[in-house]
Amino acid sequence: MNEPIPVTRAVDGGTAKLMPDLDRPRAWLLTVDGAPQSYVDLDDPAHLEFEYARRMAHVLDAAAEPGAPLDALHLGGGALTLPRYLAATRPGSRQVVIEADRGLLALVAEHLPLPAGTDVTVRPQDARTALEAAPEGSADVIVADVFGGSRVPAHLTSVEYARAAARALRPGGRYTANLADGAPFTFLRSQLATYRTAFAHLALIAEPSMLRGRRFGNAVLVASQSELPVAALARRAAADAFPARVEYGAALERFTGAAAPVRDEDATPSPEPPSGTFSVG
Repeated sequence: MNEPIPVTRAVDGGTAKLMPDLDRPRAWLLTVDGAPQSYVDLDDPAHLEFEYARRMAHVLDAAAEPGAPLDALHLGGGALTLPRYLAATRPGSRQVVIEADRGLLALVAEHLPLPAGTDVTVRPQDARTALEAAPEGSADVIVADVFGGSRVPAHLTSVEYARAAARALRPGGRYTANLADGAPFTFLRSQLATYRTAFAHLALIAEPSMLRGRRFGNAVLVASQSELPVAALARRAAADAFPARVEYGAALERFTGAAAPVRDEDATPSPEPPSGTFSVG
């Protein structure tokens, strides 16, 4: 059998590379301009290489009874890692994926096609535009993993955006987002204050060292109008190879502090990661 070879292609957002994982025969790492975007194992879609993806999967796992299908809206597509995961773990789920980069979508469709019969609709569209057009109460879960390069775009960080997400969810639905920041956590604290204006319950899943300000990293936000399954999420996060903790309630309020919500007119992208934080050669 021929060894898989890397693929490099210019896409709308820069230079995309698909690099094979030599330890897993049909697994691939997707990067854009050197920043890791997705990891997919075509033979095992339930295998999640990135820690933040596993933490977002914990949110999906706890969103309903095991195996029950969900209606999911994914903002940000990449290589469709979590849509593949949800299709494998909750057969019958109906999923819509929004990805603005048409070139990236074409690359993924060509080299990492979805399994036949998977109910996943992929749309080349801006995430905020698609979210605001989504029917009210149409999603059980919204999964947001949108980065322009290594930064969350400004128009996806505001009160208006958060309220659009809350409107699109069914009662008891869950919103989860991949965010990135480092000490003093100006962006992350402002995001918590922002989502607090739209959702009754919030939680944050992250490694303790990241929350103590020792390094720049990912934090997974979870939001809902109903109480969150904090104990179940905490058990899952603690059992990972890189254990994380779940902050919620009074502890999360203390972390948020006096941060103010961000409106559209004041919104800025998430901070640029320190050089080399996420880069892959």
